[in-house]
Amino acid sequence: MDIGKVLISSLVSLSALFVLTKVLGNREMAQLSMFDYISSIAIGSIAGEIAAMSTDNIIEPLLSMTLLSFFTLTINYLTCKSIILRRFFQGQALLLYQDGQLYEKNMLEAKIDIGELLSECRVMGYFDLEDIHTIILESNGKLSIHPVSNKRPLVPEDLNIKPVQPIPMANIIIDGRVMDGNLKSTGKDQAWLSNKLRQKGVKDINEVVLATFDNTKDDINIYLKYHSKYKNDIFE
Repeated sequence: MDIGKVLISSLVSLSALFVLTKVLGNREMAQLSMFDYISSIAIGSIAGEIAAMSTDNIIEPLLSMTLLSFFTLTINYLTCKSIILRRFFQGQALLLYQDGQLYEKNMLEAKIDIGELLSECRVMGYFDLEDIHTIILESNGKLSIHPVSNKRPLVPEDLNIKPVQPIPMANIIIDGRVMDGNLKSTGKDQAWLSNKLRQKGVKDINEVVLATFDNTKDDINIYLKYHSKYKNDIFE
């Protein structure tokens, strides 16, 4: 066995998969539609052949992977533009249960039996169908459950409370490095940040693993490095 060729082929295969996945986008790592699932398997199989040196010509498999990725991108673009193509390639949601009625034909089409349906409901915290108003099987294979009104979680609107809308915390320091763009988006500057670090007793910014900006308090939350080995006896 030529170790050098195997190493090169593996690196080429891995690099090609990485590049093509970046091109295809994050949906290839999320819950896949049926078409995305099939295309991912096909591209992965070709990459596996390259890595295992099952073919002497490395150009043809790479070309095949590229064409499959291009075809997948084209289909994804077309499904964004056409609801008919979207339903054909990605499928559509199926109503499995609503207001006390199980839709057996839809369950049969989805290849899901009552035991599996009840199991999925229990996983999501519903042990009684009477607590559920609607169950929908999404095109990505996930169940969406809408509870009956008196079983859903309480929200502030129910109590006529209007809480202040919080803004996601910006990471302004990561691994000792100031994220200038994130800091600027908060409306703060380097001088403000340095002052906050001094107030919290931080002498060396390299000791900061993470610092986030809390807009509700106009302050920062700091997480420092922990140099001692943590004893996890309490978890044993």
